[in-house]
Amino acid sequence: MSSPLVIGIDSSTTSTKALVVDDQGTVLAEGKAEFAMQTPRVDFYEQDAHDWWRSTDTAVGEAVGKLEPGDRARISHLCATIQRQTFTLVDEQGEPLRPGILWLDGRAAEQVRRIGSEHIHQLTGFQPDVTPSVYKIAWLADHEPELVTSAHKLVGVHAYLVHAMTGRFVDSAATADSLGLFDMAHLDWSDEMITHAGLRREQLCELVPAASVIGPIDSAITSAWGIDQEVQLVASCGDGQAAALGVGAIGLDEAYLNMGTALVAGVHSPDYEHAPVFRTDAAGIPGQYVLEIVQNSGAYLAGWFRDKLGDPNLGGRPDPALDEAAASVAAGCGGLVTLPYWNAVQSPFWNPVAHGAIVGLAGAYGRPELYRSTLEGLSIEMARNLAGLATTTGVPLRTVTAVGGGQRSPLWRRIMTDAIGLPLTESPTEEVSAMGAAVMAMAAAGRYDSVQDAATAMAKHGATTEPDPDNHELYRELGEIQAATYHRLADIFDAQYAFAATHPLHP
Repeated sequence: MSSPLVIGIDSSTTSTKALVVDDQGTVLAEGKAEFAMQTPRVDFYEQDAHDWWRSTDTAVGEAVGKLEPGDRARISHLCATIQRQTFTLVDEQGEPLRPGILWLDGRAAEQVRRIGSEHIHQLTGFQPDVTPSVYKIAWLADHEPELVTSAHKLVGVHAYLVHAMTGRFVDSAATADSLGLFDMAHLDWSDEMITHAGLRREQLCELVPAASVIGPIDSAITSAWGIDQEVQLVASCGDGQAAALGVGAIGLDEAYLNMGTALVAGVHSPDYEHAPVFRTDAAGIPGQYVLEIVQNSGAYLAGWFRDKLGDPNLGGRPDPALDEAAASVAAGCGGLVTLPYWNAVQSPFWNPVAHGAIVGLAGAYGRPELYRSTLEGLSIEMARNLAGLATTTGVPLRTVTAVGGGQRSPLWRRIMTDAIGLPLTESPTEEVSAMGAAVMAMAAAGRYDSVQDAATAMAKHGATTEPDPDNHELYRELGEIQAATYHRLADIFDAQYAFAATHPLHP
């Protein structure tokens, strides 16, 4: 019998990708649509929320348009994973009342300090940090109170797309959790957090479990895509959790590592846990959790270096000559330490006012050494976080599967492998979060008994890099120096933040 086909969507920070996938994880067609974000002020990142649906509509239409009529007739379910912690306010018709505020927006440092606490961490699964939406919602309540009071609903990207496709204000428990308004242990809204945000409970969406069927997509929409039959919309999870499903990392000893714009890694857990080293997300596996390490400076930082300090003709794009030169530098760069906190620090310190530092510079250092130290700083931080994750769960990691553009750099992949001290397996799937959404859609279609079974069957793996034991020990030693450097500079970061508040870079 022919496999049903499903559509997996990844609505990410600057584009939406759509895949048409069969039950073996084979991609039959794909589409993509890009959109912009705005930075109206320093640390402010916003988007026109209309673009979330426009890009989804365009990407799906493009993918379906590449299929033969017989294959179009096999499409039964659609699932859309999304950029987390991004939200907007809407009226009763679902029309945005203001631009959406993005996950990387840093405007709410004062609200983090006012509201955040270890109690909030235990309740929501999220450390006090600028990333969870709750603090930015509180910022809106402070600065745009009339808008917050009058809004019909607060919606993340997933809820916005659900309303666009079905007309219902429904959200998945595994996407709504990223707003930071949850009692995470019970996977439900928290009245305490709703109050902190300045909201009313009726302003929040109805919740359904991840991987459950929400209902049919409006037939006018599917007809415009060239699909004649009914297509069911499936409740999704955030893009990080979806990436784990896309590579088949479904156990406590199976980690995924996204070497993308940010560095994100994690494992699935059947039980709710919280600890300083990770934040806790609701999983795409119903009732489970993802214990997730977050480092907001990942490939972004490598790209920043190439753009600002590399070959100006490449505009920040990968530079094989720079990689080759950095590969010839001795591991550890003679003790040079780079704190990779260009976008503040999340795991394991969760300090919204910390920033990057390079310590130990001397005349012998040039671009290759600085570039290698940047990659080493990112990798050493991830190694420390993964070790802390395994210590907290009590389950040693057995496998780490890498996704994202960073894994395509042999230099960075080698440094990362040596730093974590575990074999690092590549994922050949280009759009792994969209594949994770397809996994949930295929499970909902009944082709597999569970999301776990679908993930195992549909994931694909590439080559594995083995760690060098000597370099691993070297990076462990350098990692101790790197951690000590952060602690010594913590008070300096506070002083710099206070200084910048009265003497901004761009007045």
